[in-house]
Amino acid sequence: MEYRFLGGSGLKVPVLSFGTATFGGGNDFFKAWANTQADEAARLIDICMEHGVNLFDTADIYSDGLSEQVLGKAIAGHSREKLLLSTKATFTFGDGPNNQGSSRFNLLKQVEGSLKRLGTDYIDIFHMHGFDGNTPVEETLRTLDDLVQSGKICYIAASNFSGWHMMKSLAVSEKYGWNRYIAHQVYYSLANRDYEWELMPLGLDQKVGAIVWSPLSAGRLGGKYGRNKPVPQDSRVAQGGSPVPEAAVNEEVFYNTIDVLTQIAEETGKTIAQVALNWLLQRPTVSSIIIGARNEEQLVQNLGAIGWDLTVDQIKKLDEASTVPPTYPYWHQWQNKSLNPTPDFYNL
Repeated sequence: MEYRFLGGSGLKVPVLSFGTATFGGGNDFFKAWANTQADEAARLIDICMEHGVNLFDTADIYSDGLSEQVLGKAIAGHSREKLLLSTKATFTFGDGPNNQGSSRFNLLKQVEGSLKRLGTDYIDIFHMHGFDGNTPVEETLRTLDDLVQSGKICYIAASNFSGWHMMKSLAVSEKYGWNRYIAHQVYYSLANRDYEWELMPLGLDQKVGAIVWSPLSAGRLGGKYGRNKPVPQDSRVAQGGSPVPEAAVNEEVFYNTIDVLTQIAEETGKTIAQVALNWLLQRPTVSSIIIGARNEEQLVQNLGAIGWDLTVDQIKKLDEASTVPPTYPYWHQWQNKSLNPTPDFYNL
């Protein structure tokens, strides 16, 4: 297993981490992902640990807390010091008028709840699952800093922020000397490369590492989709469990990308999913990719995405096939890249 520093921190994380949104199956949305319970979850955790995957990602809202509970039971047989646990808060969880957001009131409550469900006394990486536009950034970051000082959290991170959300937060942390976000959990895949327009340059400049969610675009890049192929009825997309809306995927560009992925998979002797994951591992700022699995077979297959690298020529072919026109102001800025240079994808 390859390990990389998470952003500008001293924490090393595996390039592949395991997402546990498939654990619990507590509502219709997450049942479309899977309904993994404790015994099967424990086996998947064992396989991950055998391969050096020691970072496990969850969130309070995954199956209304059941994902955290199942994960807590599944890791019980492992030394806590060898594990890295990542969870999140901000979205609606529980009852009452203060059941969402990044207020001090809600964060303190949600951290205590996550600790109890996970069966641990500290969280390695704690994410704001989304930006809260109602709560002052200062209130959120002061609370997070207090939680770090108390030892209940080791590192703080964000998820699904815009560029200005992240920069405002980093500036407030710097102003007061508080702990800063070291990572940003983002959606990024060959099906959608919007992350590259602003958030990737920000990550490079500010040393914020990317932890990528849905790297296969809810299974679209898993090998079962293609030109003139019907959407599999057992897929998350067909069952309404995709966190990536259909409108976010340009159909013609997607099929062109699948054509190139298929060609490169044949050249390398790898699966389409392995090629798509390996492409992500070559991108700037990417510290870790969250892989999920309904079963052992899927997990082992995804683990085959590492230990080899695509060639620069293969990466360029995938880039060309998956490129879409940027939105404003990026198309205007990119008319003069000497003033606004974009990340170098081929300096391998």
